[in-house]
Amino acid sequence: MPPDASGVDNRAEQLAVVADTALSQFDLERTLGDLLARVRELLAADTAVILLMDDDADELRAAAAVGLEEEVRQGVRIPIGAGFAGRVAAERKPIHLRHVDRSNVVNPLLWEKGLTSMLGVPLLTDDRMVGVLHVGSLAQREFSDNDVHVLQLAADWTALTTRAQMMAIDRAAAAALQRSLLPPRLPHVPGFELAARYVPGSRTGVGGDWYDVFGLLDGRWGVAIGDVAGHGLGAATVMGRVRSALRAYAIESADPADTLARLSRNIFHFESSGMATVGYAVLDAAHGRVSLSSAGHLPPLLATPHGSTAPVKIAVDPPLHADLRPTARRTVTVDLEPGAVLVSFTDGLIERRGESIDHGIHRLCQLVTPDHPEAVCARIMADLVGSETPDDDIAVLVLRRMP
Repeated sequence: MPPDASGVDNRAEQLAVVADTALSQFDLERTLGDLLARVRELLAADTAVILLMDDDADELRAAAAVGLEEEVRQGVRIPIGAGFAGRVAAERKPIHLRHVDRSNVVNPLLWEKGLTSMLGVPLLTDDRMVGVLHVGSLAQREFSDNDVHVLQLAADWTALTTRAQMMAIDRAAAAALQRSLLPPRLPHVPGFELAARYVPGSRTGVGGDWYDVFGLLDGRWGVAIGDVAGHGLGAATVMGRVRSALRAYAIESADPADTLARLSRNIFHFESSGMATVGYAVLDAAHGRVSLSSAGHLPPLLATPHGSTAPVKIAVDPPLHADLRPTARRTVTVDLEPGAVLVSFTDGLIERRGESIDHGIHRLCQLVTPDHPEAVCARIMADLVGSETPDDDIAVLVLRRMP
Protein backbone atom coordinates (compact mmCIF):
# COMPACT_ATOMS: atom_id res chain seq x y z
CA MET A 1 0.00 0.00 0.00
CA PRO A 2 1.25 3.52 -0.74
CA PRO A 3 2.21 5.72 2.21
CA ASP A 4 -0.59 7.88 3.63
CA ALA A 5 -0.62 11.68 3.85
CA SER A 6 0.70 11.72 7.42
CA GLY A 7 4.08 10.52 6.25
CA VAL A 8 4.78 13.22 3.70
CA ASP A 9 6.89 15.45 5.98
CA ASN A 10 8.99 12.52 7.14
CA ARG A 11 9.46 11.33 3.56
CA ALA A 12 10.58 14.80 2.51
CA GLU A 13 13.13 14.89 5.33
CA GLN A 14 14.52 11.51 4.31
CA LEU A 15 14.83 12.67 0.71
CA ALA A 16 16.63 15.81 1.86
CA VAL A 17 19.26 13.71 3.62
CA VAL A 18 19.83 11.62 0.52
CA ALA A 19 20.00 14.72 -1.69
CA ASP A 20 22.45 16.52 0.60
CA THR A 21 24.70 13.47 0.55
CA ALA A 22 24.41 13.30 -3.23
CA LEU A 23 25.50 16.91 -3.62
CA SER A 24 28.86 16.04 -2.09
CA GLN A 25 29.51 13.25 -4.60
CA PHE A 26 30.92 13.55 -8.09
CA ASP A 27 29.82 10.18 -9.44
CA LEU A 28 26.65 11.12 -11.34
CA GLU A 29 25.57 7.55 -12.06
CA ARG A 30 25.90 6.54 -8.41
CA THR A 31 24.18 9.74 -7.26
CA LEU A 32 21.15 9.16 -9.45
CA GLY A 33 21.01 5.49 -8.50
CA ASP A 34 20.97 6.33 -4.78
CA LEU A 35 18.23 8.92 -5.25
CA LEU A 36 16.07 6.57 -7.31
CA ALA A 37 16.39 3.73 -4.82
CA ARG A 38 15.19 6.03 -2.05
CA VAL A 39 12.38 7.47 -4.15
CA ARG A 40 11.09 4.02 -5.04
CA GLU A 41 11.15 2.98 -1.40
CA LEU A 42 9.41 6.10 -0.07
CA LEU A 43 6.68 6.03 -2.70
CA ALA A 44 6.28 2.24 -2.54
CA ALA A 45 6.73 2.13 -6.31
CA ASP A 46 8.00 -0.73 -8.44
CA THR A 47 10.09 1.35 -10.83
CA ALA A 48 11.85 4.71 -10.78
CA VAL A 49 13.56 6.25 -13.80
CA ILE A 50 15.44 9.46 -14.58
CA LEU A 51 15.70 10.68 -18.16
CA LEU A 52 18.01 13.61 -18.85
CA MET A 53 17.61 16.28 -21.50
CA ASP A 54 19.78 16.17 -24.61
CA ASP A 55 19.50 19.75 -25.84
CA ASP A 56 21.26 19.09 -29.15
CA ALA A 57 18.83 16.32 -30.16
CA ASP A 58 15.74 17.74 -28.38
CA GLU A 59 15.27 14.35 -26.75
CA LEU A 60 15.29 12.70 -23.35
CA ARG A 61 17.75 9.87 -22.75
CA ALA A 62 17.47 7.27 -20.00
CA ALA A 63 20.24 8.03 -17.48
CA ALA A 64 19.38 5.93 -14.42
CA ALA A 65 16.72 3.40 -13.45
CA VAL A 66 15.71 1.14 -10.59
CA GLY A 67 13.35 -1.71 -11.40
CA LEU A 68 13.51 -0.83 -15.09
CA GLU A 69 17.25 -1.00 -15.75
CA GLU A 70 16.63 -2.05 -19.34
CA GLU A 71 15.84 1.57 -20.22
CA VAL A 72 19.43 2.58 -19.52
CA ARG A 73 21.05 -0.55 -20.92
CA GLN A 74 19.14 -0.24 -24.19
CA GLY A 75 19.83 3.49 -24.53
CA VAL A 76 16.16 4.54 -24.62
CA ARG A 77 15.57 8.01 -26.09
CA ILE A 78 12.23 9.83 -26.07
CA PRO A 79 11.47 12.87 -28.27
CA ILE A 80 10.18 15.90 -26.38
CA GLY A 81 6.38 15.89 -26.57
CA ALA A 82 6.10 12.20 -27.40
CA GLY A 83 4.57 9.63 -25.08
CA PHE A 84 4.52 9.91 -21.31
CA ALA A 85 7.98 11.28 -20.41
CA GLY A 86 8.02 13.46 -23.51
CA ARG A 87 4.71 15.06 -22.45
CA VAL A 88 6.02 15.73 -18.92
CA ALA A 89 9.03 17.53 -20.42
CA ALA A 90 6.98 19.47 -22.96
CA GLU A 91 4.25 20.54 -20.53
CA ARG A 92 6.63 20.99 -17.58
CA LYS A 93 4.11 19.72 -15.07
CA PRO A 94 3.31 16.46 -13.24
CA ILE A 95 1.34 13.87 -15.22
CA HIS A 96 -0.48 10.87 -13.70
CA LEU A 97 -1.25 7.88 -15.93
CA ARG A 98 -4.01 5.65 -14.60
CA HIS A 99 -3.43 3.06 -17.29
CA VAL A 100 -0.41 2.28 -19.47
CA ASP A 101 -0.60 1.15 -23.08
CA ARG A 102 0.52 2.01 -26.61
CA SER A 103 -1.81 4.99 -26.72
CA ASN A 104 -0.01 7.00 -24.05
CA VAL A 105 3.60 5.73 -23.93
CA VAL A 106 6.11 5.27 -26.76
CA ASN A 107 8.54 3.02 -24.92
CA PRO A 108 7.33 -0.62 -25.17
CA LEU A 109 9.40 -1.55 -22.11
CA LEU A 110 6.80 0.14 -19.91
CA TRP A 111 3.80 -1.95 -20.88
CA GLU A 112 5.92 -5.09 -21.41
CA LYS A 113 7.05 -4.70 -17.79
CA GLY A 114 3.40 -4.78 -16.76
CA LEU A 115 3.15 -1.25 -15.36
CA THR A 116 -0.43 -0.11 -14.87
CA SER A 117 -0.01 3.32 -13.21
CA MET A 118 2.70 5.96 -13.57
CA LEU A 119 3.54 9.36 -12.13
CA GLY A 120 6.06 11.69 -13.76
CA VAL A 121 7.41 15.17 -12.87
CA PRO A 122 9.83 17.52 -14.63
CA LEU A 123 13.39 18.24 -13.47
CA LEU A 124 13.84 22.02 -13.64
CA THR A 125 16.55 24.44 -12.50
CA ASP A 126 16.05 28.17 -13.06
CA ASP A 127 13.32 27.30 -15.56
CA ARG A 128 15.79 25.17 -17.52
CA MET A 129 14.62 21.70 -18.48
CA VAL A 130 17.06 19.13 -17.08
CA GLY A 131 14.97 15.98 -17.49
CA VAL A 132 12.10 13.88 -16.17
CA LEU A 133 11.67 11.68 -13.10
CA HIS A 134 8.92 9.07 -13.15
CA VAL A 135 7.80 6.15 -11.00
CA GLY A 136 5.55 3.25 -11.87
CA SER A 137 3.40 0.63 -10.18
CA LEU A 138 2.62 -2.92 -11.29
CA ALA A 139 -0.62 -2.85 -9.33
CA GLN A 140 -3.46 -0.50 -10.17
CA ARG A 141 -2.83 2.58 -8.07
CA GLU A 142 -4.01 6.15 -7.56
CA PHE A 143 -1.04 8.42 -6.78
CA SER A 144 -2.07 11.05 -4.21
CA ASP A 145 -1.33 14.77 -4.11
CA ASN A 146 1.19 14.03 -1.38
CA ASP A 147 2.90 11.51 -3.68
CA VAL A 148 3.13 14.20 -6.31
CA HIS A 149 4.58 16.61 -3.75
CA VAL A 150 7.23 14.16 -2.59
CA LEU A 151 8.18 13.17 -6.13
CA GLN A 152 8.48 16.83 -7.14
CA LEU A 153 10.73 17.50 -4.13
CA ALA A 154 12.89 14.59 -5.24
CA ALA A 155 12.91 15.97 -8.78
CA ASP A 156 13.95 19.43 -7.59
CA TRP A 157 16.86 18.06 -5.59
CA THR A 158 17.77 15.70 -8.42
CA ALA A 159 17.75 18.56 -10.92
CA LEU A 160 20.04 20.64 -8.71
CA THR A 161 22.43 17.74 -8.14
CA THR A 162 22.42 16.67 -11.77
CA ARG A 163 22.88 20.16 -13.15
CA ALA A 164 25.82 20.85 -10.84
CA GLN A 165 27.53 17.55 -11.57
CA MET A 166 26.90 17.73 -15.32
CA MET A 167 28.42 21.20 -15.42
CA ALA A 168 31.47 19.90 -13.53
CA ILE A 169 31.72 16.92 -15.88
CA ASP A 170 31.38 19.17 -18.94
CA ARG A 171 34.07 21.53 -17.65
CA ALA A 172 36.45 18.65 -16.99
CA ALA A 173 35.72 17.08 -20.40
CA ALA A 174 36.12 20.42 -22.18
CA ALA A 175 39.42 21.07 -20.41
CA ALA A 176 40.69 17.59 -21.30
CA LEU A 177 39.58 18.02 -24.91
CA GLN A 178 41.20 21.46 -25.10
CA ARG A 179 44.49 20.13 -23.73
CA SER A 180 44.46 17.21 -26.17
CA LEU A 181 43.93 19.50 -29.17
CA LEU A 182 46.40 22.25 -28.34
CA PRO A 183 49.96 21.31 -29.38
CA PRO A 184 51.69 19.70 -26.37
CA ARG A 185 54.85 21.41 -27.57
CA LEU A 186 55.51 23.71 -30.49
CA PRO A 187 57.45 22.15 -33.38
CA HIS A 188 60.97 23.11 -34.36
CA VAL A 189 60.72 25.42 -37.36
CA PRO A 190 64.15 25.98 -38.95
CA GLY A 191 65.18 29.62 -38.75
CA PHE A 192 62.35 30.56 -36.36
CA GLU A 193 61.68 30.65 -32.62
CA LEU A 194 58.16 30.09 -31.26
CA ALA A 195 56.27 30.53 -28.01
CA ALA A 196 52.59 30.36 -27.03
CA ARG A 197 50.17 30.77 -24.16
CA TYR A 198 46.64 29.53 -23.51
CA VAL A 199 44.58 30.58 -20.46
CA PRO A 200 40.88 29.67 -19.94
CA GLY A 201 38.55 32.40 -18.74
CA SER A 202 37.13 32.38 -15.22
CA ARG A 203 33.74 33.79 -16.23
CA THR A 204 33.12 31.42 -19.11
CA GLY A 205 35.25 28.39 -18.39
CA VAL A 206 37.04 26.51 -21.15
CA GLY A 207 35.93 27.68 -24.56
CA GLY A 208 36.85 27.52 -28.19
CA ASP A 209 40.14 29.47 -28.38
CA TRP A 210 43.00 27.56 -30.00
CA TYR A 211 46.26 27.79 -31.92
CA ASP A 212 48.20 25.34 -34.07
CA VAL A 213 51.51 25.00 -35.91
CA PHE A 214 52.03 22.06 -38.27
CA GLY A 215 54.23 20.98 -41.15
CA LEU A 216 52.93 20.91 -44.73
CA LEU A 217 53.89 18.47 -47.48
CA ASP A 218 55.99 21.01 -49.41
CA GLY A 219 58.22 21.87 -46.45
CA ARG A 220 56.31 25.00 -45.47
CA TRP A 221 54.39 25.42 -42.21
CA GLY A 222 50.75 26.03 -41.37
CA VAL A 223 50.17 28.54 -38.57
CA ALA A 224 46.63 28.97 -37.24
CA ILE A 225 44.76 30.69 -34.45
CA GLY A 226 41.02 30.81 -33.89
CA ASP A 227 38.07 31.40 -31.62
CA VAL A 228 34.85 29.37 -31.72
CA ALA A 229 31.77 31.15 -30.38
CA GLY A 230 30.46 29.87 -27.06
CA HIS A 231 32.05 28.12 -24.13
CA GLY A 232 32.21 24.76 -22.44
CA LEU A 233 32.22 21.31 -23.99
CA GLY A 234 30.14 22.32 -27.02
CA ALA A 235 32.55 25.07 -28.07
CA ALA A 236 35.59 22.89 -27.41
CA THR A 237 34.07 20.12 -29.55
CA VAL A 238 33.41 22.47 -32.47
CA MET A 239 36.91 23.86 -32.03
CA GLY A 240 38.32 20.36 -32.41
CA ARG A 241 36.37 19.82 -35.63
CA VAL A 242 37.46 23.18 -37.04
CA ARG A 243 41.10 22.49 -36.23
CA SER A 244 41.02 19.00 -37.76
CA ALA A 245 39.22 20.20 -40.90
CA LEU A 246 41.69 23.08 -41.31
CA ARG A 247 44.63 20.69 -41.18
CA ALA A 248 43.01 18.48 -43.81
CA TYR A 249 42.27 21.35 -46.19
CA ALA A 250 45.73 22.87 -45.62
CA ILE A 251 47.29 19.69 -47.03
CA GLU A 252 45.24 20.11 -50.21
CA SER A 253 45.78 23.82 -50.83
CA ALA A 254 48.85 26.08 -50.70
CA ASP A 255 46.76 29.27 -50.53
CA PRO A 256 45.49 30.27 -47.05
CA ALA A 257 42.43 32.00 -48.55
CA ASP A 258 41.46 28.84 -50.42
CA THR A 259 41.97 26.76 -47.28
CA LEU A 260 39.64 29.05 -45.31
CA ALA A 261 37.09 29.02 -48.14
CA ARG A 262 36.97 25.23 -47.97
CA LEU A 263 36.75 25.38 -44.19
CA SER A 264 33.88 27.86 -44.48
CA ARG A 265 31.92 25.44 -46.66
CA ASN A 266 32.50 22.75 -44.04
CA ILE A 267 31.13 24.96 -41.25
CA PHE A 268 28.16 26.03 -43.37
CA HIS A 269 27.27 22.42 -44.17
CA PHE A 270 27.98 20.54 -40.93
CA GLU A 271 27.86 23.01 -38.02
CA SER A 272 24.31 24.33 -38.08
CA SER A 273 24.88 26.71 -35.17
CA GLY A 274 28.64 27.12 -35.40
CA MET A 275 30.48 30.41 -35.70
CA ALA A 276 34.23 30.87 -35.58
CA THR A 277 36.97 33.31 -36.44
CA VAL A 278 40.22 31.92 -37.82
CA GLY A 279 43.52 33.45 -38.81
CA TYR A 280 45.54 31.11 -41.01
CA ALA A 281 49.02 31.60 -42.44
CA VAL A 282 51.45 29.58 -44.53
CA LEU A 283 55.01 30.20 -43.42
CA ASP A 284 57.85 29.80 -45.91
CA ALA A 285 60.60 29.52 -43.34
CA ALA A 286 63.37 29.16 -45.91
CA HIS A 287 62.64 32.58 -47.42
CA GLY A 288 61.23 34.33 -44.33
CA ARG A 289 57.88 34.92 -45.96
CA VAL A 290 54.37 34.43 -44.61
CA SER A 291 51.05 34.42 -46.47
CA LEU A 292 48.03 35.25 -44.33
CA SER A 293 44.25 35.14 -44.59
CA SER A 294 41.68 36.09 -41.97
CA ALA A 295 38.16 34.78 -41.50
CA GLY A 296 36.89 37.47 -39.16
CA HIS A 297 39.94 37.21 -36.92
CA LEU A 298 41.95 40.16 -35.61
CA PRO A 299 45.13 40.78 -37.68
CA PRO A 300 48.43 39.71 -36.10
CA LEU A 301 50.93 42.31 -34.93
CA LEU A 302 54.31 42.68 -36.63
CA ALA A 303 57.35 44.11 -34.84
CA THR A 304 60.54 44.71 -36.84
CA PRO A 305 64.04 45.55 -35.59
CA HIS A 306 64.07 48.85 -37.44
CA GLY A 307 60.47 49.98 -37.16
CA SER A 308 57.44 50.22 -34.90
CA THR A 309 54.91 47.55 -34.00
CA ALA A 310 51.58 47.59 -35.85
CA PRO A 311 48.84 45.23 -37.05
CA VAL A 312 49.57 43.56 -40.36
CA LYS A 313 47.64 45.24 -43.16
CA ILE A 314 45.42 42.33 -44.04
CA ALA A 315 41.89 42.18 -45.43
CA VAL A 316 39.61 40.74 -42.75
CA ASP A 317 37.03 38.59 -44.51
CA PRO A 318 33.77 37.31 -42.92
CA PRO A 319 34.01 34.74 -40.13
CA LEU A 320 33.05 31.11 -40.55
CA HIS A 321 29.34 30.94 -39.85
CA ALA A 322 26.49 28.60 -40.69
CA ASP A 323 24.34 31.60 -41.71
CA LEU A 324 26.93 33.13 -44.06
CA ARG A 325 27.20 31.87 -47.61
CA PRO A 326 30.79 31.15 -48.72
CA THR A 327 32.46 34.29 -50.10
CA ALA A 328 35.68 35.08 -51.93
CA ARG A 329 38.59 35.25 -49.50
CA ARG A 330 41.91 37.06 -49.80
CA THR A 331 45.54 36.36 -48.99
CA VAL A 332 48.26 38.88 -48.12
CA THR A 333 51.98 38.01 -48.27
CA VAL A 334 54.45 39.65 -45.87
CA ASP A 335 58.24 39.42 -45.79
CA LEU A 336 59.68 38.90 -42.31
CA GLU A 337 63.12 40.44 -42.01
CA PRO A 338 65.61 38.76 -39.64
CA GLY A 339 64.65 39.54 -36.04
CA ALA A 340 61.01 40.34 -36.88
CA VAL A 341 58.30 39.12 -34.50
CA LEU A 342 54.75 38.14 -35.50
CA VAL A 343 52.14 37.92 -32.73
CA SER A 344 48.74 36.26 -33.25
CA PHE A 345 46.12 36.38 -30.49
CA THR A 346 42.45 35.97 -29.66
CA ASP A 347 40.20 38.83 -28.59
CA GLY A 348 40.15 37.80 -24.92
CA LEU A 349 43.66 39.23 -24.62
CA ILE A 350 42.68 42.81 -25.45
CA GLU A 351 38.93 43.15 -24.87
CA ARG A 352 38.03 45.01 -21.69
CA ARG A 353 34.65 46.19 -20.50
CA GLY A 354 34.23 49.87 -21.31
CA GLU A 355 37.26 50.01 -23.65
CA SER A 356 37.39 49.95 -27.42
CA ILE A 357 39.18 47.24 -29.39
CA ASP A 358 41.48 49.90 -30.83
CA HIS A 359 42.60 50.88 -27.33
CA GLY A 360 43.37 47.25 -26.52
CA ILE A 361 45.36 46.81 -29.73
CA HIS A 362 47.31 50.00 -28.96
CA ARG A 363 48.19 48.66 -25.49
CA LEU A 364 49.33 45.38 -27.01
CA CYS A 365 51.49 47.16 -29.60
CA GLN A 366 53.40 48.84 -26.77
CA LEU A 367 54.31 45.44 -25.37
CA VAL A 368 55.42 43.66 -28.55
CA THR A 369 59.07 44.16 -29.43
CA PRO A 370 61.49 42.19 -31.66
CA ASP A 371 62.59 40.08 -28.72
CA HIS A 372 62.74 36.37 -27.94
CA PRO A 373 59.19 34.89 -28.20
CA GLU A 374 59.18 33.65 -24.59
CA ALA A 375 60.11 37.11 -23.37
CA VAL A 376 57.38 38.65 -25.53
CA CYS A 377 54.77 36.19 -24.20
CA ALA A 378 55.84 36.81 -20.60
CA ARG A 379 55.63 40.58 -21.03
CA ILE A 380 52.21 40.44 -22.69
CA MET A 381 50.70 38.16 -20.06
CA ALA A 382 52.23 40.04 -17.15
CA ASP A 383 50.85 43.38 -18.33
CA LEU A 384 47.46 42.39 -19.78
CA VAL A 385 46.60 39.55 -17.38
CA GLY A 386 48.79 40.00 -14.33
CA SER A 387 47.55 38.23 -11.20
CA GLU A 388 43.89 38.22 -12.30
CA THR A 389 42.22 35.29 -14.01
CA PRO A 390 40.91 36.66 -17.33
CA ASP A 391 37.18 36.88 -17.97
CA ASP A 392 37.50 35.27 -21.39
CA ASP A 393 39.80 32.67 -22.94
CA ILE A 394 43.17 33.88 -24.19
CA ALA A 395 45.41 32.32 -26.83
CA VAL A 396 48.68 33.91 -27.92
CA LEU A 397 51.17 32.63 -30.52
CA VAL A 398 54.50 34.38 -31.14
CA LEU A 399 56.91 33.68 -34.02
CA ARG A 400 60.30 35.29 -34.46
CA ARG A 401 62.59 35.00 -37.45
CA MET A 402 65.98 34.45 -35.93
CA PRO A 403 68.43 37.33 -36.45
